[in-house]
Order: sequence, then structure tokens, then C-alpha cells
Amino acid sequence: MDATAAITELVGVSTEVVEAVVTGPSGEIEAARTSSEARARELADAGAELLIRAADIRAGEPIERVQVDLARGSLVACTDGIRAIVATTVAEPTSALVALDLRTALRRAAEEAR
Repeated sequence: MDATAAITELVGVSTEVVEAVVTGPSGEIEAARTSSEARARELADAGAELLIRAADIRAGEPIERVQVDLARGSLVACTDGIRAIVATTVAEPTSALVALDLRTALRRAAEEAR
């Protein structure tokens, strides 16, 4: 499954994911489900920054997921060490379910690259 199909499936299955972006090893956007290309870039950059800052705080420990909860929704970034997926959610999402959905989409997006 390619990244576009993985994002489409994610948004179709998850009632809590609003927007999502898959990025490649160099930060390039492989697929996005956002209102615009600029918004996709904004989410990709925010997710990358969250993962970098979390890694700085937890030096030596692999960071797989970071979630920031805000009043109107959450920003969640997951990585498999090569690709990343960043999503916005509805307010007060079921964190474990969103994480599972994002990891599944990321794994499916990686299938195409093998």
C-alpha cells in the first residue's frame, strides 16, 4: 500500500483523526490529507520538531510517539525511525487508539517502499 492509500484508509477508519501527513526519510511529504500543501508542510514541520525535541529530552531513548493535547484537539507525531506520520485530532481523543491507527498507517505506507 502506498502512503496516499494509507492516509485515505486512516481517515476513513479513524473518527478521531482530522488531518494527517506522512513524511519520508528526508522530511519530504509522501502523502497528505489536509486543506492545502502549505498546511501539510506546517504539520510535517511541527511533527518533526516535536520528535526532535522529545529526543533531546530523552537522550539515548528511541522516541516513537509524541502527543500534544490542546483545547480544540491534539497534535500527534509517530515515527518508525525512517518515516513519520503527523496528525491532528478531535478534542480529547482516545490516545491509545489514535496511536494504534497512526502506527498502522505508517506501517502500511512503508510496505510500498520494500
